[in-house]
Amino acid sequence: MSAEATNPATPGPITPAVQRRRGRPRIDLRRLGRAALLGPAGRDRLPDAIGHVVEAHRAHHPDADLDPLRRAYVLAESSHRGQMRKSGEPYITHPLAVTLILAELGAETTTLTASLLHDTVEDTEVTLDQVRAEFGEEVRYLVDGVTKLEKVDYGAAAEPETFRKMLVATGSDVRVMSIKLADRLHNMRTLGVMRPEKQERIAKVTKDVLIPLAERLGVQALKTELEDLVFAILRPEEYTHTRELIVKNSSRTDDPLAEIAEEVRGVLREAGLQAEVLIRPRHFVSVHRVSRKRGELRGADFGRLLVLVNEDADCYGVLGELHTCLTPVVSEFKDFIAVPKFNLYQSLHTAVARPDGQVAEVLIRTHQMHKVAEAGVIALGNPYASPVDAADSAEEQADGSRSADGERADPTRPGWLSRLLDWQEAAPDPDTFWSTLREDLAQDREITVFRPDGGTLGLPAGASCVDAAYAQYGEDAHACIGVRVNGRLARLSTVLSDGDTVQLLMGQDPASEPSREWLEHAHTPVARIAITRWLAAHPASAAPSEAPAETRRPAADGPAARPAAADVVVDRPGATVRLAGCCTPVPPDAITGFAVRGGVVTVHRVECAGVERMKSAGRAEVEVRWGDSSECRVTLFAESFGRPHLLADLTEAIALEGVAIVSATVEPPSQQRVRHTYTLELPDAAHLPALMRAMRNVPGVFDVSRAHHQSTAS
Repeated sequence: MSAEATNPATPGPITPAVQRRRGRPRIDLRRLGRAALLGPAGRDRLPDAIGHVVEAHRAHHPDADLDPLRRAYVLAESSHRGQMRKSGEPYITHPLAVTLILAELGAETTTLTASLLHDTVEDTEVTLDQVRAEFGEEVRYLVDGVTKLEKVDYGAAAEPETFRKMLVATGSDVRVMSIKLADRLHNMRTLGVMRPEKQERIAKVTKDVLIPLAERLGVQALKTELEDLVFAILRPEEYTHTRELIVKNSSRTDDPLAEIAEEVRGVLREAGLQAEVLIRPRHFVSVHRVSRKRGELRGADFGRLLVLVNEDADCYGVLGELHTCLTPVVSEFKDFIAVPKFNLYQSLHTAVARPDGQVAEVLIRTHQMHKVAEAGVIALGNPYASPVDAADSAEEQADGSRSADGERADPTRPGWLSRLLDWQEAAPDPDTFWSTLREDLAQDREITVFRPDGGTLGLPAGASCVDAAYAQYGEDAHACIGVRVNGRLARLSTVLSDGDTVQLLMGQDPASEPSREWLEHAHTPVARIAITRWLAAHPASAAPSEAPAETRRPAADGPAARPAAADVVVDRPGATVRLAGCCTPVPPDAITGFAVRGGVVTVHRVECAGVERMKSAGRAEVEVRWGDSSECRVTLFAESFGRPHLLADLTEAIALEGVAIVSATVEPPSQQRVRHTYTLELPDAAHLPALMRAMRNVPGVFDVSRAHHQSTAS
């Protein structure tokens, strides 16, 4: 059985993460259990025992059909009758409590029906065929998924297969996982009768597995309460200290947070903005984190202000008024409305300071954003609803993910579970899947990077350009040959920062392949699994392709370190003119000249760094200009990734442009990058841009630039 105990595991009460509506009496599960033993109610009315579930459900879905709930309760109660929890309570109190948790979060009727029945197939004589016959295929599917999850071994020895089995069990329906999370929350609430070692084992699994899942599915209400319950079991001394801090603060005669809240209400009232300003006390783990970060806590540190408005635009209106009329802490501002988190979360975060130095954090969001922030994927509604039924559903309000043809939309997009399902299908073996997944679960911060087309990519902090490539292109990222970060050429190993703009350079060669070195820079599961899978399938190609260490083409007229410059006119009779090798000027570059030894005049581009060095060395500047001849020599650098036949393809592209190669050098590869140096004779300087474009279009080449060496004045 999935639920075995009753007494709270914590040494004192914990504020529930799921806030109850004002005036609703606290539920007495013992009383409900005794009522359940009296037998089901008549078919013409709802059983009294599920009255609280119905009340919570009606608050979110006023027009819901309650008949499936009544019938599910009757079947669950009769099936579990005689079964008791270890505490002596009737077992039916457990599915009732789990269903109430989901009802409070706004789950739709089908989820609640399956929740009431979630232990019947495992623990009673009820079969899946009976569930299908009575409640339909959808409820049967959910009950079957939860039953399979109950059979997953969470022990350390089973770790590599744990998540794979869980995902097979859930399929693509997040409602199965939602029921599992609510089931674990109630079991954690009633863990006290367990032996200490079993409490600790269950708490560790909850911490390592289910809390990260709740975070990534956006179900903050479940996540925060699970964190507090685990905190109390695994770190009892720190929990006790934190509880004492909270109790001490609650006994204060003044409440700075309430004073700031009233001041905020006044500011918004004067501005004509309709908003609800609430005080949200921090949960235990949050208080503990803040105390470690800030040291001694002050009154405003024990909670945050929540401002709820009706429209997205009102969020920014509230933000503007607060920053205008109060003292903002600019470093605390974050916009998760324009760029939502990976788990659907949207909100504006800011902070305001009082003259006495106390700082209050403020969250600004719409009512719908708040619903999704609390309930995550549970707030998406029924992913199987017909287009007519879904017209006003929370799913469409949350992400508009239903397709135009009425086909079932993926309820987890944008979301983490859908990516997880892809990972488990692509992973070559359980160990690879598990190792990459654990790294992802350990991430507690995400960054957002921008694509040139205006789109965004959500990545974990510490992600590299390799991760960005696979996040955007999937396995097609094998063909990535380079990247520009904020407009500048960068290595694929570059670690990205929040707000970076990333332009991925993709090759067209079907022979393009990832490098084993990329694994060292891949931090996301999608990148690591894709690279590992490819390398496992192509062991002979795992080594990086290398171009020849050094390849030279002899010049037609001998060495050409310094090209001729007959097309430059200099006002100095008898002077020898030489184009500078550091910047290789060509028409129509702006140029200048300097007299050097032996009556030679070197010609530089005006913006060349060597110009300043020549001036500081006291070299005499000489006026030069381009003559009538359009022929010129130029040195170009080509940056590429090593692959077979690349040199031949480059030289062919140059020849097709009618350009003569004076000399060519290929340096040894470094981290799969190869640098080519070409000195070229152009029949027409105006053709240079077209030549450089042709070279860039060669598969494997990611940049071509003019030579600009660091040279000494001579």
